[in-house]
Amino acid sequence: MSTTTYLELSQDGGGAHKFYEVTVSGETVSVRYGRIGAAGQLQTSTFPTAQKAQAAAAKKIGEKVRKGYAPAVPGGRAPRAVTRRQVASAPSTARAVAPVLWRFRTGSAAFGIHVDEERCWVGNQAGEVYTLAHGGEVQARYSLPDGVKCLVADDFWIYAGCDDGRVYDLSSKLPFAAYEISTDVDIFWLDIHEGVLNVADRAGRLTVIDHEDEHQWARGGRGEHAWMVRADDRAVYHGHTGGVTAYAPDGGGELWHTPTKGAVLFGWQEPDAVYAGTGHRTVQRLAKADGALEATYGCDSAVYSCATSPGGRYVFAGDSASSVYCFDRDGTRLWKLGTGGGSALSMQYRDERLYLVTTDGALVCVDASEAAIAAAQQGTVPVARDIKLAAALPTYAPATAAASVATVSAAPAGSVVVECVQDGARLRVRVVTGGYEPSWRVQFPRDIREAGARYVVDALHPATGGFYRVRGDIRRLR
Repeated sequence: MSTTTYLELSQDGGGAHKFYEVTVSGETVSVRYGRIGAAGQLQTSTFPTAQKAQAAAAKKIGEKVRKGYAPAVPGGRAPRAVTRRQVASAPSTARAVAPVLWRFRTGSAAFGIHVDEERCWVGNQAGEVYTLAHGGEVQARYSLPDGVKCLVADDFWIYAGCDDGRVYDLSSKLPFAAYEISTDVDIFWLDIHEGVLNVADRAGRLTVIDHEDEHQWARGGRGEHAWMVRADDRAVYHGHTGGVTAYAPDGGGELWHTPTKGAVLFGWQEPDAVYAGTGHRTVQRLAKADGALEATYGCDSAVYSCATSPGGRYVFAGDSASSVYCFDRDGTRLWKLGTGGGSALSMQYRDERLYLVTTDGALVCVDASEAAIAAAQQGTVPVARDIKLAAALPTYAPATAAASVATVSAAPAGSVVVECVQDGARLRVRVVTGGYEPSWRVQFPRDIREAGARYVVDALHPATGGFYRVRGDIRRLR
């Protein structure tokens, strides 16, 4: 005989929209959890006796009830709206193929990309994020609960925005959900600047959330299908079917609006300009100061992605016909080449290499040096290496309960101790170790917070806005 307890946490405008189901069958306890409407994840534990299994289940249920979960009927609430970008990809019309150095096939359509000094990141629709060396060697895999919409960086912190409405911090050894977005937001794109999350959605709205996952402000857009959001100290730049709109970072109002030639399908930024790739075969460069149109870069098909070299010296674009372009700053087209695979849905340039994620789910590294491009235009390209997964690839998944976090009896030398403190209806995390600003809060996994619990982290880094970010491992202090 088995018993099942089903709970839900769904708060209007509060971001939470998830379920927790506990089934006890003899000595076995099965826990299924995730966003409402999804299959979720399943964990099963076996205990010495049926009585101990019942006690463990009761403890899990009690913990969730104290966090606000309540009994519910499965299927009683509508699931979060999720739009998976449907794109067409035609064969390239370019006469030559780009000099691809290596290609890593992730196995599912991929949108997320980030390339930094140390590695390349790629996230796909299956919820998998891989890190690779610049030479293509696969280093690690993150397994997230739902499809990855995009990967964004905020200084040296890396975040993955997923279809479950959560934004996961992948910067530490333990990935964790740093933000949870309200269920009425059908997420299209994200950006994070100094801990502030900016969300663009299907309805063309812009929603802004602070580092403590608390709603700050929102604006209805001048259009729909907002595939672009970029942010810096001076503004949040929001691209949609009606063009690009800049808003004051504090929500103080609209700074400027510029209609674009076609709906915005992708956005990029440099210190003084934003770049909007549009469905009308162009990339347009707009001045951040006032939205003035500074240059137009003409392609032959709808632009799915764009990027620049530092300072905007070169502008790159990927179109719906599996071609990639390079332009001079003034708009002169320098070259057009086929990708050798699908269309580029996202891209980034670094150190004379152009990294693409494509409609066929591959991360592609293109040699964008002048010599390699000149050779490719004459029909000479290297043989692209097909990167394979290592047999023993490290895999990391988010912790979903305090019990899944390693426990230590003492804080190692040089580590930092933080404590969960009840602050009204919310659990805050503050630093216990000396040498830190005591009033500042810590961006910390919500799923493992327990009132009064103390945790050890490798390091904390201060960020603008009066909070700390976790770097390194997280362990519970016994």
